[in-house]
Amino acid sequence: MGGPYPSKTAGIGGIPTVTTDIPADAVFILVYVCFATTNMTIFQLNRRKNHKFIPSALLFGFCMARIVTLCLRIAWATSPHDVQLAIAAQIFVNAGILIVYIINLILAQRILRASQPRIGWNPILRAAYKFLYIGIFGALVMVITSVVLSVYTLNPHTRSTCRDIQLAAITYLLVFTCLPVVHTALAVLLPRSQDAENFGEGGMKSKLIIVTSSGCLCMLIAGFKAGITWEPPRPVTNPPWYDSKACFYVFNFTLEIILLCILTFTRIDKRFFIPNGSTKAGDYSRLSEESEQKTEHAMWYTSSQDPEKV
Repeated sequence: MGGPYPSKTAGIGGIPTVTTDIPADAVFILVYVCFATTNMTIFQLNRRKNHKFIPSALLFGFCMARIVTLCLRIAWATSPHDVQLAIAAQIFVNAGILIVYIINLILAQRILRASQPRIGWNPILRAAYKFLYIGIFGALVMVITSVVLSVYTLNPHTRSTCRDIQLAAITYLLVFTCLPVVHTALAVLLPRSQDAENFGEGGMKSKLIIVTSSGCLCMLIAGFKAGITWEPPRPVTNPPWYDSKACFYVFNFTLEIILLCILTFTRIDKRFFIPNGSTKAGDYSRLSEESEQKTEHAMWYTSSQDPEKV
């Protein structure tokens, strides 16, 4: 054990440079700052109305993670021989997008529970969701551990084992990104349930389009990363086309910006909002009606006390 040792194999994006990467990273940082501000503003405004929508806060966290990622890449560009800085930058590139993967599954889960309550609220499926989220955390830990360990050893067997761990983790993430599309397919293809209900604003068709679109983009991002990881390693002096800077910025940050546009501008905080305390079939409609009745009662009480406040 020693090191850290610089990688002798090519990686996507290569080593960043001051002239090429810093201007591009600065532009992306500005965009992510705008989305972070927008989503936090939406979250806080909704919270004041007792309209708690956690995915908006998660999108804010995702944007902040991406800002850190790009700042690390800028720092790496100014110190290209700093191996520890390179490790941190690579880890953040792979870790940040996991938040969006989780958000997408949460939205798809709500669609399935509303359209097919018997399936969506099944106790076995609910337990499976917990294992899936634990698996995401486990995959992140596996990637971080294997990446760090691989640069602190020259042992071929250890490095081969680290690569196998990374392949397993990246493949799991690809499978995870496919689940939201599977949920929407079940909601559409299965016979309509007699207990089906709607939730949030807008119809179910618009919700299906949003989740399917974002799900396909997540599959594209995860599929590209899995594909290049499964390819045989190439020397750093002869990188393949898919390790170019163009592919790095397109299949990472550009597609993520499109995802943010879909999840932010379609106002998922209104379309996918469910009443607090929803734990079983029928709660989306029942608790929503109870909330509306409480609001109407409060307005009636206020107007009876002082009509000028209506």
